[in-house]
Amino acid sequence: MKESPKHLIDLTGVDKQWVLDLFAQADALREVRGTLKAPKLLASKTAALVFHKPSLRTRVSFTVGMHELGGDVVDLGSAEVGHGRESVPDVAHVLSGMVDLIVIRTFSHRLVQQLAKHATIPVINALTDHSHPCQILADLYTLWRMGRTLDTLTVTWIGDGNNVLHSWIEAATLFGFELRVAVPDGFEPDAGLFLAAEQATSGRVHRVRDPNEAVRGTDVVYTDTWTSMGMEDEAEWRRIAFAGFRVDERLMGLAAPDAVFMHCLPAHRGEEVTDAVIDGPQSIVIEEAENRLHLQKALMVALAGHPESAKPRRTRAANPEAAGV
Repeated sequence: MKESPKHLIDLTGVDKQWVLDLFAQADALREVRGTLKAPKLLASKTAALVFHKPSLRTRVSFTVGMHELGGDVVDLGSAEVGHGRESVPDVAHVLSGMVDLIVIRTFSHRLVQQLAKHATIPVINALTDHSHPCQILADLYTLWRMGRTLDTLTVTWIGDGNNVLHSWIEAATLFGFELRVAVPDGFEPDAGLFLAAEQATSGRVHRVRDPNEAVRGTDVVYTDTWTSMGMEDEAEWRRIAFAGFRVDERLMGLAAPDAVFMHCLPAHRGEEVTDAVIDGPQSIVIEEAENRLHLQKALMVALAGHPESAKPRRTRAANPEAAGV
């Protein structure tokens, strides 16, 4: 495995081969999970889980993953690490002296950046209002395991220009696949990030205003809730603004015959996606949710484990070209 970054704050600047090595490590850990061969690569290590937002998949996957790797976790919320309670540098210095890894799920992206600036241990962004790199790494790992060629994918985003889309934009810049962005007017992603990606990919990251045209022939249809945490008071008018952006069977029918449907969950069924799609044969939402566990185990080993333990134990038997190598 290539030398790990010190932290995982975003996917910008991350090495592509390092990501592919993460996938191989995740597969290796997945194969021996629950057996006597499962390595305790983080034995005696402790992760601080700082959660300012509620969570199901993120909390469970990091907690279970750390335990399966032989380590432990300490849960911290707003009461312990709250805005204004004490300075971010003080929090970073104290945790750096007591634990081996910080996993933070919060609102402010700047808070995570400041924590990483002052910490002497790895910091993982488990979600901010700006990005969600762990989710997209797990999504890409899911597609990689299916044998999809990441470099030549066409991915269509339908819905809000939110944090998950920001990480998809960064991933498209990293791998060079086509990313079609279909969002209503007024709900565009960060303009600076989008324009930089559009330029870096020679237009392979681009906006398609009509959801029908955006989905036509695509390999992946991806959506997310129209109303993110903290925006609940906007839910009613967002439902009006997003009319025509729901993923239903008719819309999925415009995608490639072997296209898959993805959603980071939780889903507001009947709003951004119908039951027929999310429960249908093209949906891989449960697989991508489980893969948060396997990918994040590999990520924690890469960032907080001994350098030798971060090397992938085996590579996938599939054609290397399918991994985008």
